[in-house]
Amino acid sequence: MIASHYAEPLPRSVATGAELRSAPEETSEILRQLNAGEPFEILENSLGWAWGYAGSERIVGYVRSEALAPPA
Repeated sequence: MIASHYAEPLPRSVATGAELRSAPEETSEILRQLNAGEPFEILENSLGWAWGYAGSERIVGYVRSEALAPPA
């Protein structure tokens, strides 16, 4: 998936423990476990899945939208 040209990420944090996945599907590979309070930068949010990057490693993947805290 390609982000919009130079998309500005939307900073959020993980509200509840969540899994960072390789695709927007519950059966896709789990790339990393995300803990509550960890940062997640949203590049796209659609159909219940947020695509972006997580943590200091900036691992790119998908997380369920409801696992993210609303903007501060």
